Amino acid sequence: MINNFIKRAITGVLFVAILVGGILYDAFSFGILFTAISALTIYEFGQLVNMRAEGVKINKTINMLGGAYLFLAMGFCINAADLKIFIPYVLLLLYMMISELYLKKENPVLNWAYSMLSQLYIGLPFALLNVLAFHNDPGSEYSSVSYNPILPLSIFIFLWLNDTGAYCIGSLIGKHRLFERISPKKSWEGSIGGGVVAIGVSFILAHYFPLMSMIEWAGLALVVVIFGTWGDLTESLLKRQLHVKDSGTILPGHGGMLDRFDSSLMAIPAAVVYLYALTWF
Repeated sequence: MINNFIKRAITGVLFVAILVGGILYDAFSFGILFTAISALTIYEFGQLVNMRAEGVKINKTINMLGGAYLFLAMGFCINAADLKIFIPYVLLLLYMMISELYLKKENPVLNWAYSMLSQLYIGLPFALLNVLAFHNDPGSEYSSVSYNPILPLSIFIFLWLNDTGAYCIGSLIGKHRLFERISPKKSWEGSIGGGVVAIGVSFILAHYFPLMSMIEWAGLALVVVIFGTWGDLTESLLKRQLHVKDSGTILPGHGGMLDRFDSSLMAIPAAVVYLYALTWF
C-alpha cells in the first residue's frame, strides 16, 4: 500500500512538472510536448479498442500520426493562416476509409468508427490547445502571432483543482451520487466543492493575469469544471463498455494517458467555444 502511494506520488509530481514546464518554457516545448501527448494518447486508445472491442482492428500507427499531424497543422495554420497545410491530414483520413476496402478485416465499419473517433475525441481537442496558446498581434505592423502559455495552463490548473477539491470534499461529506450508473464514487457535494475551489483560484489568476475580467475568468473556470466532469464520465463510460479499469499502464499508479487527460478532452473544446463567445457578445 505504501509502495503504491509513493509510486503514485512520484509519478504525479513528475507528470505535473513536465506538463507545467513544457507549457511555460516556450512555444517549441509546448508543441513538442503536446504532439507527443496527442500521439501517445491516440496510440493507447487504439491498443485499448483493438484488445477489448470485439472484431475491431484499427491501424494504431496511422491514427497516431494523424493526431500528431493535426496538432502541428493547427499550430502552423494559426501562424500562417494557410489551410493548405491540412491537405495531408485529409489524405490520411481518406486512406483510413479506403484501406478498409482492401484489408478484409472482420468489421471494417467499426474500424472506421473507432479510427474517426480517435481523431474527433482525442486528436481535435489537443489540437485546439493551439487556439488557446497562440494569438494574433493586432498592434504589429506585420501579421504576427504571439505565444501565451497562461490560457492552456489555466485549463489544467482548473481541472487539477477541481479533481483535488472534489476528492477531498466528496470523501468528507459526499452522500448524493452524481452519476452512480457510470461512476459510483462521484458525489454532488464533491463536484460542487471542486468547482468552488477552481472558481476561487480563478480570481487569483484574474488578479495576476488580466487577460480577461474577473467574471470572465470565473466563467472559464466554471465551463472547464462542468465539461471536465463530463469528460471524466465519458471516459468512464468507455472503460465500462470495454470492461477495463485503466486505459493503460504508461503512468505507474495512475493508469494510462486517457486516464490523465480524460477531463481535458471535453474541457479544451468547451473553453475555446467559451472564449470565442466572449468576443461575439
